[in-house]
Amino acid sequence: MIFKVYFQDKINEVPVRERTNTLYIEATSEEDVRSKLIDRGYNIEFITPVDGAYLDYEKQSENYKVLEI
Repeated sequence: MIFKVYFQDKINEVPVRERTNTLYIEATSEEDVRSKLIDRGYNIEFITPVDGAYLDYEKQSENYKVLEI
């Protein structure tokens, strides 16, 4: 399953909408996503599964790239 992760680059950075980044990652669960990203030092705000029509919409974005870990 593909998950969309909203995050800040630094673990101690306060979440601010204008500096929020996103990435897409393939994983089996939200816990799996967090374990794959633990060593990157991101301040993860939100993780949401992406499927169906929402996934099709996201694939049209030029920023859509699934991170493979």
